[in-house]
Amino acid sequence: MDEPVVLVVDDSPTVRKIVQLTLQREHIRVVTAGDGLSALAAVNDEQPDLILLDIMLPRMDGYNICQIIRKNMSFKDIPIIMLSGKDGLFDKMRGKLAGSSEYMTKPFDSAELVQVVKRYLDSVPVRERAAMRARQQQQQRPRRRMMY
Repeated sequence: MDEPVVLVVDDSPTVRKIVQLTLQREHIRVVTAGDGLSALAAVNDEQPDLILLDIMLPRMDGYNICQIIRKNMSFKDIPIIMLSGKDGLFDKMRGKLAGSSEYMTKPFDSAELVQVVKRYLDSVPVRERAAMRARQQQQQRPRRRMMY
């Protein structure tokens, strides 16, 4: 199986880089976005296996992004882990109502992040999505002609 793909959406370049380096050590391909509109474009272009989504973003907040993704039949089953500096019950409930799979509070421990990400990446729906993406990529590759 190809490397799983995780989309990291955060307006902080530092957070994006730390998460990217952490996950790449686990052989996970990471795509990043710094705002809501770029995140939606990346979901469409990359078809990630999992999304790490900050709540406070420029141009569109994480709650709205999550709701948009959940309404799209092609992407509604992608696990979305919301990341936030807010630890209140209201914020966690709002994330759940928007459609998040899980809620993690920043700052988070790298080992905890890897554990949560791997738990979702090892799920059957995510493995099926990755296999389907690999088949699509295989079909799109130009075939070499054999010269006799």
